Amino acid sequence: SFDKKNVAYLGNGMVFNKFTGARGKSGSNDANAEYMGQIRTIFDKENVHFQTAELGKVDLGGGGTIAYILALYGMNVIDSGVAVLNMHAPWEATSKADVYEAKRGYMAFLKNA
Repeated sequence: SFDKKNVAYLGNGMVFNKFTGARGKSGSNDANAEYMGQIRTIFDKENVHFQTAELGKVDLGGGGTIAYILALYGMNVIDSGVAVLNMHAPWEATSKADVYEAKRGYMAFLKNA
């Protein structure tokens, strides 16, 4: 990891990534602060554990999402999911607690958004 303060950790809840992209702003998306605040309020109200993270060093590779496609239509998009160790490798590791919190988080979002 290049920035240990901005990576996702197993067991700390579901992960939010508010910005994705490469080469500066090319093919990127960045949800506004007000939208992120609304999401945090929903999760705090429902007592859902979450963490924020970044994808990693710019242009090193990996971390691609389709969020930028939705952002092209003016949507506020935040990538969310669980932290995964060795993604796309023969053996991946996730935290069972993170999977549970992600389920709770998605349900809270659908109920309150």
